[in-house]
Amino acid sequence: MIPTYNCSVLLREAIASVLAQDLGPDLMQIQVVDDASTDDDVKVLVNQLGAGRVEYYRQSENVGSLRNFETCINRARGQLIHLLHGNDRVLAGFYEKLAQLFQQYPEAGAAFSHYAAIDENGVRYPHTTPAPEAKNPGILPNWILRIAERQRTQYVSIAVRRKVYEKLGAFYGTTYGEDWEMWVRIAANYPVAYHPDVLAEYRGHTNSISWAKARSGQIIPDLLQVMERIQQHVPAEHRKRILNLSKQHCANAGVGNAYVLLKESNDWALANSQIKQALALSNHPNIYYHLFKFYIKRILRMKFK
Repeated sequence: MIPTYNCSVLLREAIASVLAQDLGPDLMQIQVVDDASTDDDVKVLVNQLGAGRVEYYRQSENVGSLRNFETCINRARGQLIHLLHGNDRVLAGFYEKLAQLFQQYPEAGAAFSHYAAIDENGVRYPHTTPAPEAKNPGILPNWILRIAERQRTQYVSIAVRRKVYEKLGAFYGTTYGEDWEMWVRIAANYPVAYHPDVLAEYRGHTNSISWAKARSGQIIPDLLQVMERIQQHVPAEHRKRILNLSKQHCANAGVGNAYVLLKESNDWALANSQIKQALALSNHPNIYYHLFKFYIKRILRMKFK
């Protein structure tokens, strides 16, 4: 299922990446769920690329990302659901290898692969691919504690059993970090399988929800709400430790966002707002180390500009 909104140029790559490993209509439903895009005639685009193989559904009005994801889940007919955002793409072997995991581990509620981050042009960001969660394919031990600490996967890289969504419900609460809470919710109720091969690519781009949230200063407030909801899924004896680690990680990410925003907009007030929010989350020495690096990099950019 491919939820999309105003990313028609990138949607072409998403659809092509699925069709390149199409398992056939008897095994795979491919449908674009359009949240009333205004940047292009998405139906025409889908018909051109899909040649009758890709279904199309358009919301009667813009309902927002969470409702659009819910629509995808409700319209999915298969027993395994993959939400591929219209700006991301999957790599060769994604569906085959995840299907093998589900077959090998019928107890798994979800399965995901390693992933890489790419820019608007489809080029991988250097030195940003996270370390694999495991060396070999299989069920991840103690996954609830690891995923509750910080976000470790993306929509593009994970598939979920239909019955899991039916039992646990859909995404809710915020439009940033809502997926993190969902992966924690699943891990609290089911084993989760993993494949260490990079089989998916998550795209960062300036028109995404994440960038809009960063520019508005809403990322950290959203994450605070998500962390509060995550606490209810974590075993009581681990909650304080996990929350502290989550805040530290999000504070580090906040400093990183501040640098990227400053580089993009040259707006010191916006960057400083991000930094203040980060420091309010955690005063761990590591945060100040990242903050020191932030100012050094900025000074060097100004010096040699």
